[in-house]
Amino acid sequence: MRDLEPVRAATVERTQEHDVFLCHAWPDRQAAAKDAYNLLVGKNVSVWFSEVSLRPGTDMRVAIEKGLVTSRMGIVLVTPAMLDKLRTDRSIANAELSALLRRNLLVPVLHGVMFEDLDQVSPMLASRGGFSTAEEPIEDVIVKIAELVGTLADEEANERL
Repeated sequence: MRDLEPVRAATVERTQEHDVFLCHAWPDRQAAAKDAYNLLVGKNVSVWFSEVSLRPGTDMRVAIEKGLVTSRMGIVLVTPAMLDKLRTDRSIANAELSALLRRNLLVPVLHGVMFEDLDQVSPMLASRGGFSTAEEPIEDVIVKIAELVGTLADEEANERL
């Protein structure tokens, strides 16, 4: 049995899920993204957030990929800094967004930008249904996301029955 312990541990680790993967631009990690993270956690939403989920010495790309795979859905916090990142071809944010878009599990949250701004940079992302803090406070947006995550969890439970 001792020889199987690493396999069991890997299986348990793989089945752990986060409700939400929080995609954000690096400059937002100590401000807008951290605020969104704190609000989500305050609503009992499990969040993969780089500032909390990445451990020193881990391979960042591997950890991000694992976070993407083990999250039910993704939120992209679209700020002026994120728009700048999306304009570059090699940003990690582009890879994260591509993975979430392929799974059809991405909700943009615009914060400090308008949908027209996003449409100029990423028409595909702008075409997704999402939220704008210009239209409602971030606290209200987070409540809606928490409700959406609860709905997803209910649907997943029904599928297993």
